[in-house]
Amino acid sequence: MPVILYNVPGRTGKNIEAATTLRLARDVENISAVKEASGDLKQITAICAGKPDDFIVWSGDDGLTLPILAVGGAGIISVASAVGSRPLREMVDAFYAGDMAKAAKINGELAPLFDALFLASGNPSCVKRALEICGFPVGGVRLPLVPATEADTAVIRKACEGLGLV
Repeated sequence: MPVILYNVPGRTGKNIEAATTLRLARDVENISAVKEASGDLKQITAICAGKPDDFIVWSGDDGLTLPILAVGGAGIISVASAVGSRPLREMVDAFYAGDMAKAAKINGELAPLFDALFLASGNPSCVKRALEICGFPVGGVRLPLVPATEADTAVIRKACEGLGLV
């Protein structure tokens, strides 16, 4: 069964170094991709440059998707797509169509949503609140998580409204 490495140091407290990712990509047959959310574009560039042809690099950081595409990434495993899948898709499509100006414009429009989904209330609380604001009552979070604060909710609402998602 194919396996995707998840390099999300913000969740795990440990980064998978580029050399380790590349060794696993070469030496372990069923490791087929990596979700790269290290935030280190130099590291991600090294992985894209040194990977086997059949190994896929996915952005794991919504705000870095466009730069990751530019250095050889394939797309994104996204948090923001739960709410803004259409504009994210348009951005990726514009990139692959060679329309960098359009891709950059959409990326800029999406930036407030990317930020809003990772406010102090945290993920998934902010994502669930965004979905609720956009008309998808997905329910609350369970302890020890708490719902998004009123202040964070206002920022989330503004970001969703700015993209016409409400």
